[in-house]
Amino acid sequence: MPQRYADQPFWKTRSLDAIPSNEWESLCDGCAKCCLQKLEDEETRDIHYTNVVCDLLDLGTCRCTRYQERSMLVPNCVTLTPNDLIDPYWLPPTCTYRLLAEGKELPSWHPLITGDSAGVEKGGHSIRGKVVPEAEADDWEFHLIDWV
Repeated sequence: MPQRYADQPFWKTRSLDAIPSNEWESLCDGCAKCCLQKLEDEETRDIHYTNVVCDLLDLGTCRCTRYQERSMLVPNCVTLTPNDLIDPYWLPPTCTYRLLAEGKELPSWHPLITGDSAGVEKGGHSIRGKVVPEAEADDWEFHLIDWV
């Protein structure tokens, strides 16, 4: 077991499956890229992101309006656990959970690094102002994006 250092942040001193729920939730940077609807090529596993988001997403705050019950209301919404991170290819490349699962560092703009949640938007990593709700979208193939 690696030695823990008091001056190290929790995500560097614990494995993902040992992080308690309150700290687990704080890993989320609030970008809401995980709420983008995706198309997957089943042969290659390539993920193609759209600018279409779940109707439960508040477009102003980039937060789920029904967070606690989202997985019951939206069947394909994932309540992320460490088991989901065994192969996180489907998560956005800047997702903290994916980065940590891949042994990478948190980005410099992450709120846990900067102490400021506004850094996500300032750095261009938020989906705010770039998306349409699912109820207003037509065929997702017409909404493909490359800015994730």
